[in-house]
Amino acid sequence: MFDKWLIRGDSLENVERDGTVAGFRFACRIADYRGCILSLHNGYYIEVDGTVYPREVQRFQVNGKPPRSFEEIKTCISEHWDFDDEGIVYVEAPGGLGPGVHRVGFQQSILSSYGYMPTDEEWIRNPPVPGQGAGAGKTEQICYYELELQKETAKL
Repeated sequence: MFDKWLIRGDSLENVERDGTVAGFRFACRIADYRGCILSLHNGYYIEVDGTVYPREVQRFQVNGKPPRSFEEIKTCISEHWDFDDEGIVYVEAPGGLGPGVHRVGFQQSILSSYGYMPTDEEWIRNPPVPGQGAGAGKTEQICYYELELQKETAKL
C-alpha cells in the first residue's frame, strides 16, 4: 500500500568511515500506519543491482540514536518507530556503490504487533529471513526502485 513511499528517492549515498568508503545508506519509512515497537523490526531484504545484502551487514538508525544492528534492536522493547518518521538503513559494502542509477529491491520484515499468530514464539527465537515472505507485514512483495547515487558521501 505504501510501497512507492518506502524509500526516499534522493537518499541513496555512499558512507565513508575513517577515510574509506565502507558502504551505502538510504532513508526509509515504515509500511505500517501504526508504526511499531522497535524490537519487532527484524531487518530488510536489500538487493542492489542483483547483489543481496543480508541482515547481518545492515544497521538501522532512528529516533536520533546511532546506527544499530538488528541484534541490538531486538532488545528495544520500549522504543517506538512512528509512522512517517524516517529511518536510515546502512549497509556494509566495502567500496560502496558506483556512480549512476541502481536498481534496489527492498522488503521490510516487521513482526506482528497485535493479536496472536502461531509463529510468534518461534519467530522470537528464530526470526524469519527478510525477503522470504514470512514476517513481511505490509510489504508482501519485494518492491523495486531505480535510485540514483547522490554525489555526496556521508561520514559515519
